Amino acid sequence: MPVILEDRPIEQVREETIDQLIHNYSHGVISSEAFERRLDQAMNSDSHQEIVDLVADLSLKADSNYTDKKEHQFTPSYSTNNNDDDALNLKSILGNIERSGQWYVPKNITINSILGETTLDFTDAVFQHQNITIKLNCILGSSKIYVPENVNVVCKTYGIISSIENKAPSMANRQAPVITIEGKVVLGSLNVAIKRTIKEKFIAFANNLKSAFDIEK
Repeated sequence: MPVILEDRPIEQVREETIDQLIHNYSHGVISSEAFERRLDQAMNSDSHQEIVDLVADLSLKADSNYTDKKEHQFTPSYSTNNNDDDALNLKSILGNIERSGQWYVPKNITINSILGETTLDFTDAVFQHQNITIKLNCILGSSKIYVPENVNVVCKTYGIISSIENKAPSMANRQAPVITIEGKVVLGSLNVAIKRTIKEKFIAFANNLKSAFDIEK
């Protein structure tokens, strides 16, 4: 006898509904307006029945091909092919420096930002280690760190007449990368944030699947 709907973990019900919404949208069953409206409702509702009702009229179910693509999209990229140089030193003095795109993340990163701006974007980065340490020395400068939702961030920095904001979640699973930020911010700023919300990632993923399906037709 199956477990009654109300006794199932609501996050599991929500995930299954969102998967079905994305799968049906990517196959052209519902419009983009209907998809985004239902996606908002699925993410915000606290009612099991309201969530499952959002896909009651959709017959297509997410298959193994969809699951594989989703896992590739939403799981942090790991590489076992470690680089010989396991450290990265970034220095910004009266200038700007940025590391973004698909780059290999070493185990140790040192940032010296003096009257300059440094940006580290881990959104599409390839991780080689589960634990990464950033040693920050920010004086009269600005440091911005962007992370995806499935990466944990621990901020151990201290500030002197400065601004330090960590808006990144620290609730990813145990296998997720952990970025630990150490050091100091003096008369400067440190901002840690998610570059794209989970809703934005769902929409981008759905649009990529739809584009691929349209090409195959």
